[in-house]
Order: sequence, then C-alpha cells, then structure tokens
Amino acid sequence: MEDVVVIGAGIVGLATARALLLARPGLRVVVVDKADEVGTAQTGHNSGVIHAGLYYAPGSLKARLCRAGATATTQFCDEHGIPHRTVGKLVVATDPTELGRMEALHARALENGIPVRRVDRAELAEMEPLVTGLGAVHSPGTGVVDFRRVARVMADDVLARGGSVRLRSSVRAVQESGGSSPGVDVETDTGLVRARYAVACAGLQADRVARLGGLDVDFRIVPFRGEYYQLPLDRRPVQRLIYPVPDPALPFLGVHLSPTIDGRVTVGPNAVLGLAREGYPRWSLDPRDVASFATFPGMWRFARHHVRTGLAEVRDSISRRAYLQRVRRYCPSVTLEDLRPYPAGIRAQAVDRRGRSVEDFLLRRTARQLHVCNAPSPAATSAIPIGELIRDEVLAAIG
Repeated sequence: MEDVVVIGAGIVGLATARALLLARPGLRVVVVDKADEVGTAQTGHNSGVIHAGLYYAPGSLKARLCRAGATATTQFCDEHGIPHRTVGKLVVATDPTELGRMEALHARALENGIPVRRVDRAELAEMEPLVTGLGAVHSPGTGVVDFRRVARVMADDVLARGGSVRLRSSVRAVQESGGSSPGVDVETDTGLVRARYAVACAGLQADRVARLGGLDVDFRIVPFRGEYYQLPLDRRPVQRLIYPVPDPALPFLGVHLSPTIDGRVTVGPNAVLGLAREGYPRWSLDPRDVASFATFPGMWRFARHHVRTGLAEVRDSISRRAYLQRVRRYCPSVTLEDLRPYPAGIRAQAVDRRGRSVEDFLLRRTARQLHVCNAPSPAATSAIPIGELIRDEVLAAIG
C-alpha cells in the first residue's frame, strides 16, 4: 500500500507530492495523471506570470498563498537553475471610470502587504513610452517564468526523493474504505493504486474526480478559453507586464501584454466560454463537456448575470480586429499585422449553484481524501505553499 496517491501531475499536484517527501523522507508517494507529460494543461497554457498578489480579497487563501508563492517560486527557480525575471507590472487606467477602480486596487494591494505605488500619466509615459493611460499602479515585484519547466523540475525532484510519477494513467474510480485498514483505492488505466490517503489536484476535471470520490459536488467546473496572440520577435513595445484595470465583478484580469521568459511578448488572454475542457485547438467541441455546464442551473444564473460581457468576448474571439481594440486602448502602436498565432489556454473556473464564480481556492475533504476543487490563477504562482498547506493536513490525517 502507498502512503499517499496524488491525482494530477500539474504544478499543484507535483508541489504537493514534493512537499510530502521533503517533510517525511521515505514516504510512499505516487502521482498519477492521464497525460503523456507533466504540466500539460493549465500549468503549461498560461501567461507565465509570477503574480505578486495585488488583486485578491484580504484574508483569502489566494491573497495569503500568492504572496508566499511568489517568494517560494523564485527561490525554487534559483535553487534549480530555472530562468525567471522580475519585470514588474503596470495596471493601467485608460478612462476616468477606471481611476476609481485603480485606487481601490492600490488600496487592496497595500492591505495585502504587496509593495505597489501609483504612477501618474507623465511617469507612465516615461516608464513605457508606447503605453497610454491616465495613470497606473506599479507592482515592481511581478515576474515571469515558464511554469511547465518548473513542473518538470518538480517532477524530477519528486522522483529523486523516492516518489513515483505514473503517466498515461487516467483515473476510472475512487473508492474510500474503512475498517481495520482504512484507505483509498484509485483505479487507473495502468492498474489499481491503493493508498492510505488521496489528494486530487485534477484541475479541469476537479468536479468529476470529486464525484468519483463520493463527494457532494455542488459546483461545476466551467472551461473558459483564453486566446492569445504573440507579437513579432522584433516587436517589443513594452518592457513590463501591462494589464488593464480589471472589472471586480468578473474573475478575469483582462487582455494584457506579457513579456515572456523566452523573449516574446504575448497578447491576451480573453475569456470566452469553452466548448471542451481540454480542447486547445480553435473550435474544439466535446458534447459531454458542454452538457456538463448546460445542465447545471448555476451556469444559467451565471450567464444571465454576464450576458453582455459574454457576447463581447465571443465577438472579440471571432474578430481579430475587435480583439485588437482591447489592446490599443493602452498600447495604440500595436497593429493588426502584429497579432500572430499563439497557443490558447483553458481556465478551470468553478461556478456554484447560485451562479457565482468561486473566487477563492476551494478545498473539499472526506476522512481519507482532500480535493482541490478550484485552483485557477494564481495557482501556479501559489503552488508551493498550496502543497505545504495540503501536506500539513495529509500528515495529520495519516499520523
């Protein structure tokens, strides 16, 4: 029997396995994942931003773990020779209505203990000559990294510490047992894994895996497709990450310009309802995934609240010219010809029965299972402290 089985070889699952092995060397830990490689889903399809923690409600798991995660991620990269850069971020207000939201964001960042400062129009032009706005919040500590590379190094560390990672091992059933030898049986394509405890970090499949484990699932994972472009390699209009001021009613941060660790600048993502949880090519469709949210009452309530935004996202997805206008609000030098293809991402967003997006990280538990049910951005940044939080619960449970 294994001590712990971790379902999901994304960055959160791998960070959890590593945290367990660091705390208790010799622990029998196995990670299972249906993919051919680690970090292929949300971990490998994002903007590559090491978030400082500006946006999140004070006192929330996101606020606490993102702040700790930014430090832990950069330390991990330094220890393992993974390239990363602290480029800084400007959250730019482009019209008077955004100035009030920008001030609220500045106040929230300070409450979260994040070093930020206001930048006026003149200083913004000095810092980023090709960016226009009425002002901005500057976060000097925001950085960039390749999170898929981080995940690969974490997987290597798990193996080096005596853990195992079993790929091409889709989970078919999860059965918790009691009696004299309590534990969890996880049936996979490559055989049965019997363990004293199970941790599920299943991302886009979190609700389905939780249901397999016998949990009462009162939410649904809704896939939001984030479409990106990249600028030509000889076009670097910005040195820092440039973000719009986010709408506090939405769980998304808006289309931004992101210098990447490999020297590119990406544009995006938008947030259009996805028709396949793991269908990254454009126009991907999975009828089972569509049925999953279409039959969930909370999704229809969510849609009614955000119908105007949803239609605008669809328009911008279809029209490259409309998408461009979202960027030109704060960087008018970007042209239609600059927008080159780039792989899309898919965000796993939990929506509850009342039609609200779940804003914080969401953990659900049984006697022998812990499920990470909602872990969108900034989960990649926060992965190491999330893993440590889970580690403490698991070790307390198994003794």
